[in-house]
Amino acid sequence: MNYFEFKESLQRLEKLAFIMPNGISFPSHFHITEVGHTQKQFIDCGGVVRNLSEISLQLWLADDTKHRLTPQKLMRILEETESKIILPDENVVVELQGQTIEKYTISLSDFGFLLHPTQTACLAEDSCGIPLEKRRVVIGQKNDCKPGSGCC
Repeated sequence: MNYFEFKESLQRLEKLAFIMPNGISFPSHFHITEVGHTQKQFIDCGGVVRNLSEISLQLWLADDTKHRLTPQKLMRILEETESKIILPDENVVVELQGQTIEKYTISLSDFGFLLHPTQTACLAEDSCGIPLEKRRVVIGQKNDCKPGSGCC
């Protein structure tokens, strides 16, 4: 979800909830401790220079279990942030504390924002020598596998 979609979604929500990949809501007494525009420039293992830009929200839990953040309050936090730094329409990621800092992408559901785990991956599979997975063939089913095609 990009930043403008996120803000649009906040305006329609009555309650602010972030739902973990296991279906359990992140505790409702969370704080937003950071709103940022993160930029990363790097070289992948194939030698290609890449740029990544995203909007990050950091969720944090304190002992104040009566604390509740509303969609309207988060919108005010975003507006205050926008008065000080530029927040472009980039993908929104959520960071929170697990065994280390965990990073999630988000989407909207009827119950709140769903958190989707991010994964590392090789971005240059075609040039760094990682073999592509062979297509699996089910014996007894018609398939297009021909000798020399790499699927047999």
